[in-house]
Amino acid sequence: MEYGFYGWNQGDVPAVTDEYGNLWTPCRLYDALHEIWCEYTCAPRLREHWSSENRTVGQCSITAFLAQDIFGGRVYGILRPGGNYHCYNVVGDCVFDLTSEQFGQEKLDYRDNPEQFREVHFAKEEKRQRYEFLKGELKKRFGRGKEQ
Repeated sequence: MEYGFYGWNQGDVPAVTDEYGNLWTPCRLYDALHEIWCEYTCAPRLREHWSSENRTVGQCSITAFLAQDIFGGRVYGILRPGGNYHCYNVVGDCVFDLTSEQFGQEKLDYRDNPEQFREVHFAKEEKRQRYEFLKGELKKRFGRGKEQ
């Protein structure tokens, strides 16, 4: 199966935790989050653009930090017009961006971007709450002891 997110085909990235079970790959996480992403998890400034047809809009930082929880690695950000950063993951040699589909055909540059830190992003209480919601829903559906 082909996916539309950047880096989907760069190989399997093993989970570094079994908190959500241990059968995760970026593609499997994308599938799980596709059912969880919603208008509430979307960044407030982008909610008017969110739709069930474009579920990844406004989900980048909370998704990238959740992916970091599962796969390790680092989160980087691409500076966007308006001064915000679009977040994505780098684990070893694998670069993946579970929310890149929101940009349609636009090609993003995943080279030489600054590292992003959850302490900075989660200083915004609404963003921390959206992350906690996303994390909680993933645990509820797939946490240890759930069917894989």
